[in-house]
Amino acid sequence: MEKNIVMYTDGGSRGNPGPAAVGVYIETLGKKFGECIGTKTNNEAEYMALILGLKKIKQELGNAKSKQATITCFLDSELVVKQLNHEYRLKEKQ
Repeated sequence: MEKNIVMYTDGGSRGNPGPAAVGVYIETLGKKFGECIGTKTNNEAEYMALILGLKKIKQELGNAKSKQATITCFLDSELVVKQLNHEYRLKEKQ
């Protein structure tokens, strides 16, 4: 059975780089998560928010159900969205 999951994420830093935090709201599950992530750039924080959200979905649903789920992600980072949609490419592997 496929489950539709709706997730909102955001990450940010004070300064670039600077003290950073991430937040996740998984609307479908009614769950909120947030944490401080140390000194990061704003882009790193945006990516880490998305990763945290995906990990939390896997923890909440379990491995098998999370693989079958359709996850709709709402992000405010143009960079992350365009890279995930293959509109932007990474220049270098790190």
